[in-house]
Amino acid sequence: MTDSDLPEQMRNLSACTLPTAERPTRLGEFDRFFTDFVGATARPAPTRLELRLEGGDAEPVGRDLAARESACCSFFTFTFTPDPTGTVMAIEVPDRHVDVLDTLARRAETAVRARG
Repeated sequence: MTDSDLPEQMRNLSACTLPTAERPTRLGEFDRFFTDFVGATARPAPTRLELRLEGGDAEPVGRDLAARESACCSFFTFTFTPDPTGTVMAIEVPDRHVDVLDTLARRAETAVRARG
């Protein structure tokens, strides 16, 4: 799967109740979040992505996005953990949805690299 496959994947994701027409908009929200607020990524397990958040609004924006995504795609689990350098936002999925997390991870990593 490539990054360009995600919109098609999202259109066919039966576990998601977000209306199909709204899915590309939500993907754009994730992309903006990654660009604006993610300073680093880690992948401690195939089913878990960790995002190190940066910026004063990062956590509230992340929590809002996570709440809206959890409401329509119940297979996602989002947690926020403070640490000495800020907040880590973790995104977890069941094994059967690792491909969705893989693509989100690639998009987040691309945004982090672009920030330099």
